[in-house]
Amino acid sequence: MIAKNRKRRVVLLGSTGSIGCSTLQVASELGDDIEIIGLAAAGNIIKLAAQARETGVRHVAIGDASKESALRTMLPAGVKIHVGSEGLCDLASLADADIVLVAIVGTAGLHPALAAIEAGKDLAIASKEILVMAGEVITTAAAKRGVKLLPIDSEHNAIFQCLDGQHGGEADVTRLILTASGGPFRTLPVEEFVNITLAQAMKHPTWEMGPKITIDSATLFNKGLEMIEARWLFGIGMDRIDVVVHPQSIIHSMVEFKDGSVLAQLSRTDMCFPIQYALTWPRRVMGGLKPLDFPSLAKLEFEAPRTADFPALDLARHAGLAGGTLPAVYNAANEVAVDAFRSGKITFPGIWQCVAAVMDGHSIKPSSSLDAVVYADGEARKEAKEWIHRLT
Repeated sequence: MIAKNRKRRVVLLGSTGSIGCSTLQVASELGDDIEIIGLAAAGNIIKLAAQARETGVRHVAIGDASKESALRTMLPAGVKIHVGSEGLCDLASLADADIVLVAIVGTAGLHPALAAIEAGKDLAIASKEILVMAGEVITTAAAKRGVKLLPIDSEHNAIFQCLDGQHGGEADVTRLILTASGGPFRTLPVEEFVNITLAQAMKHPTWEMGPKITIDSATLFNKGLEMIEARWLFGIGMDRIDVVVHPQSIIHSMVEFKDGSVLAQLSRTDMCFPIQYALTWPRRVMGGLKPLDFPSLAKLEFEAPRTADFPALDLARHAGLAGGTLPAVYNAANEVAVDAFRSGKITFPGIWQCVAAVMDGHSIKPSSSLDAVVYADGEARKEAKEWIHRLT
């Protein structure tokens, strides 16, 4: 247990991305409650060094080993540099850390996440790939070590808040309801999808995010990934995880209970809210976040997702129900397809066409080992690239 009068010490993996920067903002506003003790980035050494100087950390990690020497010249004396994937795992296992926040994009966060769990650290998860690819491995390890998995995604954090203190547990829950903004093409006729440009796909109506997640929000693959992630975080079957379109993005998700009651979590569209709750849980603390102004909301709208026009949701449900290595294939093929769309090699509908083709050709294996998951990920990427190559 962490003493009430001691700051919670946090290692932040992926500090130079949008989630990482928001985490540092939260930590700055909660200076009496949070202390950042380690930072990691893939290759942005200028930003990483500036963050290290500002926070005063004594440990940093850089994924790109070729940049270690240059990074050394930018850091204060006495700061230890951890390098590569092994360095990330070392940073995630720091003895002084209470919680490790993983905001690393892609598969690079898998091994550090496991290292943190094995070291007995609570894990705040902002990287969907960790649970989508290796949900069985991660949740089994966390249960064995008795550590807490704390979601950073606004939707999962909302469900976590709604379930917190509900003593009936999973047996009392009838549905988890993830909300989706619907993306920029919520009302666009499906006949026009083939003409969607990258610039159009990057104009998200609600959130400001990186390019990959912005396109995933436009295709609804982001929501599909969240469905699979929720299955592992909360132990709820895929048949009880639904999606509803809520364009205002004020209600971040809901939980329906067996008595017909529904609990919802509301806040402004600011990722600092779920980050702060994850880092300070089980306490709620006063920070720099602004409350909702209900009269200004005007209205809250809901509608069913267009699953026939946006197949990502049905593909996710199939992957989650089938289990094994298929969710990892779903994730990997989508990453390759998004890259191909961004480079102009395939159309917008080609993203889910590629994923469906790769999933159809996959022979599902058990996902009880990280090696099996990583192998399936690699094979899916190869198959997706070959599928795209045949089109060009």
